[in-house]
Formats: sequence, C-alpha cells, structure tokens
Amino acid sequence: MTTDARPAPLIRGTAVLVRTAGATILLGLLTTALGALVSGSAAAYGALAGTVLVVGVFGFGTFTVNAVAAVMPTASLLVAVMTYTLQVVVMALAFVILSGSGALDDTIDRAWLGGTVIAGTMVWLVAQIVQATSRRIPIYDVSLPDVDQTPAPRAEGAER
Repeated sequence: MTTDARPAPLIRGTAVLVRTAGATILLGLLTTALGALVSGSAAAYGALAGTVLVVGVFGFGTFTVNAVAAVMPTASLLVAVMTYTLQVVVMALAFVILSGSGALDDTIDRAWLGGTVIAGTMVWLVAQIVQATSRRIPIYDVSLPDVDQTPAPRAEGAER
C-alpha cells in the first residue's frame, strides 16, 4: 500500500525575490537610521542611496533570471552570467556617475554609501543562499498524464 504524500508548496522566484529584498531593505533602513544618528544627514543619504542601489541592481538581476528560467530553463545559466556582468557594470557606472556629479563630496557620505553597498550585498547573498537551499526543487515530474507508460514491444531475436 502506498500513500499519496503531498509535497510542500514550492516557493516561486517572486517570493524569493520579495523575501530577499525585504531583508536587504530592513538592513538599509537600520543603516540609514544609524547613519543619521551617528554622522548626520549625509551618512543617512549615503546609506539610503546604497540600499536603493543594491535592491535595484540585484532585484533586476534576480527578476530577470527568474523570468527566463520560468520560460526557458536551458537559457537560465547564460542569462545569469550575462546578468551578473551587467550588474557589475551598472554598479561601477553608478559610482562613477555619483563621483563625477560631486554628490559624494557634499550630499552623500562616501563611506556610508560603500559600507551599505557591501553590507547589503552580503545580506542579499546570504538571504538568497538560505532560501535556495531550503526550497523543494523537484528533480523530475512523475505525473505526465499524456505519456503512454506501456513498454515498447521487443523485436524478434533481441537478447534479453
């Protein structure tokens, strides 16, 4: 006698994205408040800008890879590598633009921005690793309703 074991519900990519972004935003809010208390408004703006940068860049990358994996799983590794490269370029470009605009000298504290980007990246990575290792990911699907399960007939003279 077999029992029909019901699998735990699968966590979809959107739920992982929301949970990961939520953890990073929580860290960003705490860092922004700490920066405002310790070093003033420039530190708070730096921490806030770092949080927005991390959530925006990594959120776009995660969303893109999840969308491609849902439609065409075979292309997800290629898209993941390309997205990673794009994330590095966008992050560097954001720092170049901020540095060139003069905002890092007056309005935004450079140290709080960099520290929040580093801490936010670590939180994002840890949250994704924890969720990816605790997900139920089926290796194969045994419920194929349109597939005929009868064995193919053997040719005469075939060895057993």
